[in-house]
Amino acid sequence: MFESFHLPRRGLMFILSSPSGAGKTTIARKLLAVEQNLDMSVSVTTRPIRPGEVEGRDYFFTERAGFDAMVKEEAFLEWAEVFGNCYGTPRAHIVEGLERGQDFLFDVDWQGAQQLSQRAREDVVSVFLLPPDMGELERRLRARATDDESVIAGRMARAGDEISHWDAYDYVVINHELEDCFDKVRTILHAERLKRSRQTGLIDFTRNLKT
Repeated sequence: MFESFHLPRRGLMFILSSPSGAGKTTIARKLLAVEQNLDMSVSVTTRPIRPGEVEGRDYFFTERAGFDAMVKEEAFLEWAEVFGNCYGTPRAHIVEGLERGQDFLFDVDWQGAQQLSQRAREDVVSVFLLPPDMGELERRLRARATDDESVIAGRMARAGDEISHWDAYDYVVINHELEDCFDKVRTILHAERLKRSRQTGLIDFTRNLKT
């Protein structure tokens, strides 16, 4: 039996985006449950902690003044304000992880995806999830039972704007059926890990083959 063999490689930043309710958080959790060497990028946020969330696992929670100070220090790879709350990706931890081959999963909106792509294009793989239709999107939002009517209305209004940015992504997947959508997203991740440009050990490996 052959032993598992892995060449050294550079990690990647795997972005999942979608309108609220279209499935990115569910798909992200399923990926993290089955994929080795994939860590969730934990964002800093100014929004209040929700029941069941854990500091440092779901988010790093901070006040607005602390967040603004990090922005001034350029401590974020990307940041955005959404529905009155700020979210940002800490730079130092991601940069160090990529160099040692760690992959990171990002659950961000189109603004965050755009900023990450601008600042780290060669390390980024971006996937946008679309709902099968807007009626189903609203149904899924209501089924979560976490938002009041005004928030749901705001999310639906924002969804159209978010969907208009679909063509800025590397891949687009329609989340009509969860398991099928998950399989497609996972296939994308596996293929991107094998790209020659990320296989940093290939030069030494092929040189040794010739000698």
